[in-house]
Amino acid sequence: MMRRLAILLAIALAFIACREEQISDDPQLQLTFSKDTVAFDTIFTGLGSSTLQFMVYNPNPNALKISRIWQDKAEEFQVNIDGETDINLMKDWELYGGDSLFVFVKVRIDPTKQNAPVLVEDNIHFTVNGKTQTVHLEAYGQDIHLIRSRNHTFVADEYTFTAEKPYLIYDTVAIQNQLTFNPGARLYFHDKAVLIAYGSVSSEGTLDHPITLQGDRIDRLFDSVPYSYVAGMWGGFYLFDTEDAPAKSYQFDHTEILSANVGLYCLSEKTSDMPHLQLLNSRIHNHAVYGLVLQNMDAEVINCELSNAAAYCVYLAGGTHRFIHSTIASYFNSTNVRIQSTLRADVAAVYINNISKRTAHTHTSFQNCIVSGVRRNNLLLATPLPDYYTDTIRGNYLKADSLKVHSAINNIYWQQEDTLPLFRQTYYKYQEYIYYDFRLDSLSPARGIGDSTVAAQYPYDRLGKRRTTPDAGCYQYE
Repeated sequence: MMRRLAILLAIALAFIACREEQISDDPQLQLTFSKDTVAFDTIFTGLGSSTLQFMVYNPNPNALKISRIWQDKAEEFQVNIDGETDINLMKDWELYGGDSLFVFVKVRIDPTKQNAPVLVEDNIHFTVNGKTQTVHLEAYGQDIHLIRSRNHTFVADEYTFTAEKPYLIYDTVAIQNQLTFNPGARLYFHDKAVLIAYGSVSSEGTLDHPITLQGDRIDRLFDSVPYSYVAGMWGGFYLFDTEDAPAKSYQFDHTEILSANVGLYCLSEKTSDMPHLQLLNSRIHNHAVYGLVLQNMDAEVINCELSNAAAYCVYLAGGTHRFIHSTIASYFNSTNVRIQSTLRADVAAVYINNISKRTAHTHTSFQNCIVSGVRRNNLLLATPLPDYYTDTIRGNYLKADSLKVHSAINNIYWQQEDTLPLFRQTYYKYQEYIYYDFRLDSLSPARGIGDSTVAAQYPYDRLGKRRTTPDAGCYQYE
């Protein structure tokens, strides 16, 4: 038995030795690569990136010797090949036939002293049998305003976010009085960072220069899943109005609040002389708890998309609220890949709370809006006397039970047998790189149902398209 094992071991060693000796010097044999270019998403200067990788393959039957591996600059890009990080030691690597190498790449870019992103490039070269093959490396470096404090809270009396370069916010930012966003301002928040306004807010972007608030992970969870598609990447935006504070106004136009725990949370302690919010042409999308919360707050929400929250997209308790030509769509985590840390609860898209004793009376009207979602009933009205609820609910498309209030007239209600698509895309197809799209499908039952008198006051949709025969929602079909 021992003799037989010794013979088998000798054969195995001879095979290995033979394999090691069969290194081809044929200049026609080449390596192959999983990528010819490693491209990073935009990198904030002064900070490191996530790690990307590619594979080096030897598709040939015989071993090849990679006599040299090197970079042109080896400055911004750091390379790790099968655990080796010193580029000067990457010589005479033997790669068996059919075998492969992992190559890991990170990048760190020093501040460029420019407002616009700056392209940084390098190359990794592999020489085999006198011939060199190359993988290209590229990234854009973006200078930033960094807001970071020792006690994890940045407090200012007034503050203006400008558009020259983006802001990276690591901590809680609390503004006591006036908070202003210039058109085109871009804010990126680190994990759990929040923005709190105790005073008035002016966030007036434009169609060409919107204001954006989102998480600071601008790389990718998977190739087809940017981190911007993952909810809960930062804390959220809070508007707080205390009992003894003077009257405030909150003005938002062309503002996007994306992928936080809470999108826009508006809370007042007053039950009379409440503050006023005007939200125009804006988008609050993909939040791990709530999208828009209005508590003791008067509000106008016009031409807005409020979509995809794990709890309510819109929660209302106390105040007078007018929703006009807005799209409220609750399809959170409607996909075949688990990218959210929060499972969607079985809740409606809109909840109107008119029974709380801690808030003022709630008056809410919807005109030329869409309320829809994966749930059968997406508009819940909690009121003790529905027959006396007189706020206008007219010209809407509602995936909801018929509202038992006298003021609900001329609405289109979804029926279970309806098969026509409402939106262009309500399901995230990550493998096809197709994201949610709440613009109207060509066959949408929400087309042409809007009240023309209301639409005449708002002749353009959220994207600047003119309303002719008015559709419900914030997007006019084109």
